[in-house]
Amino acid sequence: MNVILASSSQYRRQLLERLQISFTTLSPEIDETPRKNESPQMIAQRLSIEKALSIAKLNPSAIVIGSDQCADLNGHIVNKPLTYDKAMEQLRNASNHEMIFYTGLSVVHIDNNRQYNCVVETRVKYKKLTEQIISSYLNKDKPFDCAGSGKIESLGIALVEWVKSDDPSALIGLPLIKTAEYLQLCGYPLF
Repeated sequence: MNVILASSSQYRRQLLERLQISFTTLSPEIDETPRKNESPQMIAQRLSIEKALSIAKLNPSAIVIGSDQCADLNGHIVNKPLTYDKAMEQLRNASNHEMIFYTGLSVVHIDNNRQYNCVVETRVKYKKLTEQIISSYLNKDKPFDCAGSGKIESLGIALVEWVKSDDPSALIGLPLIKTAEYLQLCGYPLF
């Protein structure tokens, strides 16, 4: 059974490798622009489904995994900063606040008429961050391709007071507990 990760993210690839399965990656070409009045949770769910379906339609015999993440800080959407200045702004705003990360997951197997979707919520409480801490962190970890400007799997862990989630891997970009469950529901033997 072929498994395809519909993503170009190195973080999602590294997470899926933890399940010790054979898979390939293909980058889905979809429009990731948020729609009017779309919440971060809705964005993460829609994009994960669109990513999985765009690759699954071209590979109907494969099990395809799509995932996307979007965050909410005080009612505002937080995405990948892409630049140092935007990352500085995101972390200034996150200082001493709670950010909610929504990680969407969709696992699709067209030939077996299977599709499983969910959104995993992760709450992160940031410490009070000074300009010096933020600047030093950004120069060391360079999290410009991470929603919320932090890499919890490395030095970013020192920026937070706590993390609450049913699946700790979801914050990094792929909820492995649900991914493993959905792969098995699609008939992929993990053991």
